[in-house]
Amino acid sequence: MKVIQEEFAEKDGRKIHSFTIVNNNGLEVSCINYGCIITKILAPDAAGKMENIVLGYDTLEDYEKGTAYFGAIIGRVAGRIKGASFELDGETYHLPKNDNGNSLHGGFNGYDKVIWDCTPFENENEAGVNFTYTSTDGEAGYPGEVSLAVTYTLSNENELVISYNGATTKKTLLTMTNHSYFNLSGNGKENILNHSLTLKSDAFLELDEELLPTGTILDVEGTDFDFRQGRFIQTGANSDHPQNVLAGNGYDHPFLLNSNHKEEIVLKDPKSGRTLTIETDEPAVVVYSGTQLGPDVQSEKYMGICLETQGVPDAIHHPKFPTIVLDKDQEYCTRTKYRFGVSVG
Repeated sequence: MKVIQEEFAEKDGRKIHSFTIVNNNGLEVSCINYGCIITKILAPDAAGKMENIVLGYDTLEDYEKGTAYFGAIIGRVAGRIKGASFELDGETYHLPKNDNGNSLHGGFNGYDKVIWDCTPFENENEAGVNFTYTSTDGEAGYPGEVSLAVTYTLSNENELVISYNGATTKKTLLTMTNHSYFNLSGNGKENILNHSLTLKSDAFLELDEELLPTGTILDVEGTDFDFRQGRFIQTGANSDHPQNVLAGNGYDHPFLLNSNHKEEIVLKDPKSGRTLTIETDEPAVVVYSGTQLGPDVQSEKYMGICLETQGVPDAIHHPKFPTIVLDKDQEYCTRTKYRFGVSVG
């Protein structure tokens, strides 16, 4: 196990470092301390060929200009907040309006746009990088100074664990995620429409025209949102279900997970044989099939799929959803594990 550190760029007089975490099997995870962005993951196909399975850029300038959040850590709040405002204990807080009058992924300068402090580590069985950042009271309109730690840990079992920890000085909102776009074909040879996805989920959230949850929970039974036995992403692109059409002919929906840390999310590419198994302690996963990707972000529609484990979007406006409120001195602690493998047979 080893971590290779290099200089990636410089911004505002601070160095941006690149870290390549390599395990004993040759699997590599590369990341930078700008936005904790995962820039590359080299994983083997069924024949052992190592190729990149995430979307990304080569330069800091592209990440700064990009609007697709390739590989980044998202916060304070992943997803949209309706009206870019919320109320806590009788006080109203106003957020940046960066998405049709709503606030998306922490606003214009969320955690994806900041430089994190970083410390690599390595030992016999695992290696990785620990990132830390202090989000000031009032940053992007949110109350409370939040001390954050995000750790990427790669093991010799070809597992990448992302751990999130935080504590606040005032009651606030906090739910984070990683926004990597996966494409298991390798080096973006094909789009993800022929990938199959399996989810342990009986329900998903209805969205309105602004892609905000309406508060209605829909049963997946009999729809193109039923991934319980596996389903190709193509079916959602071809579906006439109003929710698929609404999302740009595909998916951009939160699914409520039936279980945690029990192989609840499995992505497969039959052609390459690559598989990705995700386990989390979060209540939901947002499945986004890249319907808004295009030339403006140097990509194409359906070239990647995001599997964003997180709290429910806009939960602050829906009391029946699991809370994303973090109390003073309460610990925020969550983890998601990604296991990279190949199909047998």
